[in-house]
Amino acid sequence: MKQHVVRFFSLFVLVTTLSSGVGAQTRPDESIEEPTKTGAIKGRVVNESGQPLANVSVSVRAVGFVGQGRVTTTDSDGNFQVSDLDPLAYLVSAWFPSYTTPPRDPNNPQVTYYRLGDSVRLELVKGGVITGLVTRPAGEPVVAVRVRAEMIRDGNGQPARYRPYFRERMTDDRGIYRIYGLVPGTYIISAGGIGSSPYNSTAYDTDAPTYAPSSTRSDAVEMSVASGQEIANVDIRYRGEPGHAVSGLVRRPDGSPSLGFTVNLTSVSSGISPSTYSIFQPPGFLAFAIYGVPDGDYDVTAQVFLTGEWAFSDPKRIKVRGADINGLELITKPLGSIKGRVVLEESKTPECKGKLRPSFAEMLVTAWHNEKSEAKDRPQFQFAYGSPSVPDKQGDFIMRSLATGEYRFSARFFAKYWYLQSISLPSPVNAAAKSSNSSLDKARNWTLVKSGDQISGLTITLSEGAASLRGNVRPAEGQTIPARINVHLIPAEKDKAQDVLRFFSVAVDVDGKFSVSNLPPGRYFVFATAVSDNESTAISKLRLPDEVEARAKLRQQAEAAKTEIELTPCQNLIDYQLLLKQPTH
Repeated sequence: MKQHVVRFFSLFVLVTTLSSGVGAQTRPDESIEEPTKTGAIKGRVVNESGQPLANVSVSVRAVGFVGQGRVTTTDSDGNFQVSDLDPLAYLVSAWFPSYTTPPRDPNNPQVTYYRLGDSVRLELVKGGVITGLVTRPAGEPVVAVRVRAEMIRDGNGQPARYRPYFRERMTDDRGIYRIYGLVPGTYIISAGGIGSSPYNSTAYDTDAPTYAPSSTRSDAVEMSVASGQEIANVDIRYRGEPGHAVSGLVRRPDGSPSLGFTVNLTSVSSGISPSTYSIFQPPGFLAFAIYGVPDGDYDVTAQVFLTGEWAFSDPKRIKVRGADINGLELITKPLGSIKGRVVLEESKTPECKGKLRPSFAEMLVTAWHNEKSEAKDRPQFQFAYGSPSVPDKQGDFIMRSLATGEYRFSARFFAKYWYLQSISLPSPVNAAAKSSNSSLDKARNWTLVKSGDQISGLTITLSEGAASLRGNVRPAEGQTIPARINVHLIPAEKDKAQDVLRFFSVAVDVDGKFSVSNLPPGRYFVFATAVSDNESTAISKLRLPDEVEARAKLRQQAEAAKTEIELTPCQNLIDYQLLLKQPTH
């Protein structure tokens, strides 16, 4: 019996889409208050012109919760509110027919999380449209064939790596298709072949896809779609060429059947955005078969969800060349995991008395993989499975489903007067001493994680006493403010020169204002620089373990600028005036 194929959707998106140092979302002041048992998150949904959108579906979902979460609808003024929420960290999203979310700013890719009492502004933009006609070589229409628009680059020109985005529609009785609600970006269009739903089979499922205008994937025509734009007459002359089958068995390490599994087929053609397809088999099955596969090179992997974490097989590279591929055997094994604890160190400084402590329930601990060292022989979608972890009441956490790679760590929390002090792991035990009391700085160094690794002892220390700095950047006489500016804070104490957690970089608003919080007390060089359009402003890039040269260069610039400040525990320095010193030519 033929199996139907399902296009893969990752459950979590971490990716180049996300990057983070340590960050905290704070309110104007945070003093000790009675713990909130329940509360509300409210907000407004608008279009690209700032006009309210009514009857929009809004989802409020706790981080780490797999499901839809709480859903509500906006009123006539675009407003919404979800009440009786527990004090946790939340994701808020909106959906409306023919609308979509705008492309994420590549210079600020951080996902925003919310807490009780926050007011949220969500923007949706009118989606693009692609429409055309599918016909056979003789000109007759191809009726009820699946047509797909697959994004290969987003509106910012960034390729889709971890979560392929696509939309599908069927042709009508005239062979016409119309795909709407498309996220702005660059697309390729295809008809027939592998579909996205096991419950929506067609007569063309075993065909190799035909790409517009009438080609294989390598010669497909790319088309860019802007918000609200309609591109018509994207016609496809359907080739109707048969695809191939890829089949085999999936087992666990002990040889027993997996408890329901998914097999992924990921294209690996050089220079082409990868497409990932998958087929699900229920518990008790060993065999799988994927049909409608065109010629090409692919990685084949199997995955299964067991006891709260994912298990994957090592990828098998196959070459489909005019024939089926049979007899594959895939053995699933757990991905890596890291256990640790968040430690809170309180301050005895009088100025810090009565300040709000971080709440573990509103905190997120995340592992971010090293994109520069990604193994080229591993499908990249596996990195999308490692989700943020929320510590328990004792501060203990576990980060699961980490694909093989190098990782750095971050902690995001809501507490204005606390800062990230350190991230460490115990040193490997010396065989002679049989014990180790030292630790490794994991803020400055990558941590290698391999499939099956169960690393423990990661300690993230948050200390009370953080300061904040708020002010304005003003130009020197006779100069103008550039369009994009960053304010940098670089540790002035020589013994802190290599402490990456004391390097800060923040973008300046269009009105010249800036704000930096969660600063460890101490001396800093502070200066502002112009930023090019293709340069990242994210603090996470500055803190990457391998950005040693970038930090050294900034320190040289800071010492040359000779502007120094000293921040004391729990100090709020406001109305700070910073002169922008631009190089003269």
